[in-house]
Amino acid sequence: MKKYWPIVLLFFVFVAVVGWYLFRPELIFINTPVSESHPMLDQTDKPVNAIMLASGTFTSVAHETNGDASLLKVGDKIFLRLSDFKTSNGPDIRVYLVEAPQGTSVSKAIFEKHYLDLGDMKGNIGDQNYEIPSNVDIRKYSVVSIWCRRFRVNFGEARMKHTKQQG
Repeated sequence: MKKYWPIVLLFFVFVAVVGWYLFRPELIFINTPVSESHPMLDQTDKPVNAIMLASGTFTSVAHETNGDASLLKVGDKIFLRLSDFKTSNGPDIRVYLVEAPQGTSVSKAIFEKHYLDLGDMKGNIGDQNYEIPSNVDIRKYSVVSIWCRRFRVNFGEARMKHTKQQG
């Protein structure tokens, strides 16, 4: 048995490193705050012309998630704004706009690729903005999802209520 202990030790080190990489347990204890200016304010904090296109409030799914989501048109640009936002941290967390009409499972819509990936979540606490490409028809997206891509789980979602005015 003595001659196998280096191989056993190496195996356990390998399992520990792979386990850490996959689960990133330290993120449970680390918050990443964000505090981005509202896109309705310019660099001098003066209000600019903006139109509210849709809004919703987050509900928890797999992890406690709170805050508000807004789709805003500011000039020629459209932004997703997360306000008073808070969720769990984790590995590979993404922000998705999802095509999931009322009664449709958000997870199922994501598995079927009916979503727009806005990128990595900037932080798990605080106000943040995500610019939406100008060629996207946001009217077809009804939900904002905070999605863990590594474990294929929906942390939380905001069902959006679109305004009649889509400028």
